[in-house]
Amino acid sequence: MPPDLLESTLFGHVKGAFTSAVSSKKGLFEIADRGTLLLDDIGTMSMDTQSKILRVLQDRRFMHLGGVHEVQVDVRIIAATNVDLRQMVREGKFREDLFYRLNVITIDLPPLRQRKEDIPLLAEFFLRRYSEENQRQTRRMTPEAMRPLLNYAWPGNVRELENVIERAVVLSSVAEIGPDLLPDSLLDRGTVLPLIESRADASLFDVMEECERHIIVAMLEKCSWNQTEAAERFHIPLSTLNQKIKRLNIEIKKKIRE
Repeated sequence: MPPDLLESTLFGHVKGAFTSAVSSKKGLFEIADRGTLLLDDIGTMSMDTQSKILRVLQDRRFMHLGGVHEVQVDVRIIAATNVDLRQMVREGKFREDLFYRLNVITIDLPPLRQRKEDIPLLAEFFLRRYSEENQRQTRRMTPEAMRPLLNYAWPGNVRELENVIERAVVLSSVAEIGPDLLPDSLLDRGTVLPLIESRADASLFDVMEECERHIIVAMLEKCSWNQTEAAERFHIPLSTLNQKIKRLNIEIKKKIRE
């Protein structure tokens, strides 16, 4: 979201603040007064927006976009991110003072691949939601369909699972959802088996390392060899990805600019 649009969403604007501002509008901070506001993906916000959020947290005051009068609010902030904010602070991409202002109580939520016991419960929840939304009899996953869900790495975490379930519900014609309604990416066994077969005399460590190398190279190619984007998609710090690239002797290809 462009910074100006984001700030208008958060702090509101007055009539005439910009071309399409035909009337004044309250922002989320004002609407959430005496309540709680969730700031998702806070690591993607510009430094200028971060400074304005810091001021609200410290002084409990802000001004509408284009306004001249201060508005006072009392808002509890919950900030969410899928990147390492400490690393962003070290790289100068996130304000250190805002980081420590937010870092009062931290809840680390492991990626879905590390808490697979949650997958059946989440799948059931999304099945009920999208069955009701599409005015259909409540769908259920067959054991054959649940198995790939439990075996998949879920690089897109819960949102990816939600998309998979929604797709299956929309495409289904009967109450039971089988593996035929799952995306090919969940059913693909063509990556690991050839590696095992081609290195039958290799140790388990060697095979796992080769699989890891294959996955990282595939992601880098998908991201046009942009390491920062690849690290974000893997939901790991950039420094961790760089360490893996170095350990696995992956040669980084430079993107050719036309």
